Amino acid sequence: MPDLAPLTALGATEPRRAAHGALTLTERPDIALASLALRRGQPAPQPFGLALPEAGCLTGTDGFDVFWTGPGQWMIAAPGLAEEDFAARLAPEAPGCSVTEQTDAWVVFEIASERGEGPLLALAEKLVNLPPASLAPGRATRTGLHHMSVFLLRPATDRLAVMGMRSAAESLWHALEVTVKRRAAA
Repeated sequence: MPDLAPLTALGATEPRRAAHGALTLTERPDIALASLALRRGQPAPQPFGLALPEAGCLTGTDGFDVFWTGPGQWMIAAPGLAEEDFAARLAPEAPGCSVTEQTDAWVVFEIASERGEGPLLALAEKLVNLPPASLAPGRATRTGLHHMSVFLLRPATDRLAVMGMRSAAESLWHALEVTVKRRAAA
């Protein structure tokens, strides 16, 4: 019988991390993800006490975050719960909704700044063509980054999370790290 060991999206047993200047880029394999979609005519639930946000917004409470992904659709994130069947935990919190496990379909990279939002906004300016208001704390948006479609999540003033397809994890890491290095050298 083969001896199997879990690997991160970047193919290692431990999350990848890179620090350049004021910014630190970290792979976050610990984040569980599940999508939630309302069925026709159904009222919006409040899973884990979360109010489901409107378009472009990110909210969180008690270790759970939620952001809008489309009309009547949201993604729920739970740091530290990637090893469990998160969709099975979410389903009773959203009766009658369509809930789908998404953890292994996505990769999340977090960029933290030691000097507040200035370095994050300067980095985002080089990565994506978005107005700064769409990247304010508490905001979430889907956009293109290089040749990939990603979600940009801003949970706090000093953090930006980039969520992309797991199959493009290495390309996404490369694009982020090269840009972080260039910003640190500037």
